[in-house]
Parts: sequence; structure tokens; C-alpha cells
Amino acid sequence: MSMARRWPTRSAAVARWSKQDVDWQLLESDQALAQLLEGAKGCTAVMVDTEFMRRNTFYPQVALVQLCFHGGEAAGTAWLVDPLRIEDPAPLAALFADPAVTKVLHSASEDLEVFQQWLGVLPQPLFDTQKAAALAGMDFGMGYRNIVLALCEEDLPKGETRSDWLQRPLTESQCHYAAQDVIWLLEVYRELAVRCRESGRYDWVLAEGEEACANLASGAGGYYRKLKNAWKLRPRELARLAAICDWRDEVARREDRPRSWIIDDPTCFQAARLRPETSDDLRRKLEMHPSALRRYGQGLLQVLDDCDGLPDDALPAPLPAPLSAAQREQLKRLKARLEAIAGEMGVAPQALLANRDLEILLRGGEEPAAWSGWRRDCVIEPLRTWLQGAGA
Repeated sequence: MSMARRWPTRSAAVARWSKQDVDWQLLESDQALAQLLEGAKGCTAVMVDTEFMRRNTFYPQVALVQLCFHGGEAAGTAWLVDPLRIEDPAPLAALFADPAVTKVLHSASEDLEVFQQWLGVLPQPLFDTQKAAALAGMDFGMGYRNIVLALCEEDLPKGETRSDWLQRPLTESQCHYAAQDVIWLLEVYRELAVRCRESGRYDWVLAEGEEACANLASGAGGYYRKLKNAWKLRPRELARLAAICDWRDEVARREDRPRSWIIDDPTCFQAARLRPETSDDLRRKLEMHPSALRRYGQGLLQVLDDCDGLPDDALPAPLPAPLSAAQREQLKRLKARLEAIAGEMGVAPQALLANRDLEILLRGGEEPAAWSGWRRDCVIEPLRTWLQGAGA
């Protein structure tokens, strides 16, 4: 098949611009997207970036998807996919689900939300360059511009960072900005892939990506655990809080509205603790906006009524109280031991375990799913052995 037949044809209205070795093409039709991805078969990896906005919504609103292919005939160009013009994104979903093509993103958590909502699929296998940089011995949590500057000696512009990406038509400046991001991501990936393979940590990065996707796909509850002072609640109150938070999430997703527009966190806590029983109770006991009270009050009361019927053995266990003074001292020693392990591995300690993980390890609580594979062998077991010995 010839190149002319394989690639999307360019109309006069579709801009293509080369500047500073950045070549891009804007795709605005289902046919163009399908032609691109048919011709891109044979690539080994695809760089992915998104532009999205949150405007009083629960879900991020996808405004642009940028692709740059490693290998195959589509390599060398930044392909800008306009989701506001695409009606059938199924070919892109198929690419993201293809196990033979590594999907490369930087700090992927919000992008994953975008793809889960828009495509119904998460990009796997996933190589997150922010995770990879940390495991390759660079700073933890590095921003994209800093990684590009460190690895490629290129200072990317910030001019369109706060641009309105939902406006149409997109400006040439916006398209060039978006194209640069994904073109340089390829260079970052090439360098980090080499470093991670040399250190035997490439598969670690993929495991981190798999875990991130699994956490999002599970849609597991547990938001209530994040609320301030939730540990003070008794089991039945805690059951109410968990149910209220789950119900609020369901409503927020259905209406695509921010959680706080339904009921804010402090009100969730007060409803669980004070247990209003009537609409008048809601008005007296909770600081709900009148419009929210009218719209969601009956739903909240129904959730509370349902919790009243839970048997005692179905109630959640109390959340752990803050660490005691003795435990805080032990946590300091545990952190010091983690820093020593991280120093031996040549990485930042935060790349190995978060503070909340150290607390779980110290308390002996239920192990997170992320405590598996390389992290268990290289970090968890050495720390556990230390705790049972000199750290006790």
C-alpha cells in the first residue's frame, strides 16, 4: 500500500508545520484516525500526551490527544487527535489495549482518568517516564519540563500551559506546543529505557504502570479513609461515612459534577456522626447549601437509613488513631533505614515507599497490592526483617 493511500490526506484547512524539528498533523475525522493507526502497525511503542480541562466536572474533559510512534512508518511526526471531532475512537482504544505496543506517558494518573472515561480502556503496558526517572536515579516526582531539560538539554516553552484547549479552532501555537511535548517524550523514553534496562529496572517501571491501571480500573471505594478525623468515628458511624462517600461518588459520576457540589467532605463527616433522620434534621444539623439540600437531601437520608440495617459483623473496623510518641520515634528510625536502602539502590526513598506505606508496615496492617514483585523483595522484606530485629 502506498504512503499516499495509507496516511490521512490533508485538506487545506488542516495545518502542518515544521519548526525546530517538530512536525505535526492534526486529525479531525474518524477516517483520518483509522488510516493513521492502520499505517502505524508495526510500531513498538507510542508516546501519548493529552490536553484536558476540568470545568466544574467530575471527569476531566479531553481536548486533544497527542501521539508519536517509536518505529513503524508513522514515526517522526506528532499526530494530534481532536476528540471533539472524532466520533469513533475505537481504533485508538484498540491501540491502547495492544499488549505488543508500549504506551509511554509522563505522570500518567490524570491521563488515565481521561482514557478510562473517553475510551473505556486503559493504556497498557504503561511506561510512566516520571516513575522511570525516579527508578533511574533522578529526582522523585520530576516535572516533564525538568526531565526534558535534564536529559535532552531542551528548555520547553510554557506559553500555552493555561490555554483554553476546548476552544476551536486550535491555534498554530497551541498545536506546536502540544506537538513538542510528545516529540520530546520520545527522546526522554529512549534515554530512560536504556538506563532502566541497564539497571534491570525496566520491568519495574511496567509493573508500576500495571498497578496504576489496576487501581483505577478497580474503582474500589475507600475515599472515606482520607477524610480528616475519620479515625474518631465508631464502627457504625464509620459505616455511614463510607456509604455516604460511595453514594456521593456515584452521584458525582452520574451527573459529572465535582464531589463538593454534591456534599463537601466536612458535611459527609457530620452526617455520619450526627445521623440526621428527617429533612428538618438535615437543615438543623448540617451546613448544606439549600439547593444541595433540595436536590440530594432525600438521597442522603436513604443512605443513612440503609446503614441502620447493617448487622454489627458487617461494620468496618475502626481506623487507626494517629501514631503515639513512641511509634513516631520508631517511624523516624524506619525512615532512616529506608533512606539507607534507597541510597544503596541509588534512588530517592519516595520512589520505593510513601510515608503511609511505612505507617502500615509499622502497624502491621493489611498489605497494599503494590507490595509485590520487586518492591517486596528489595524493600518490604528488608524493612520487615529490620523491624523484627534492631528496629523493634
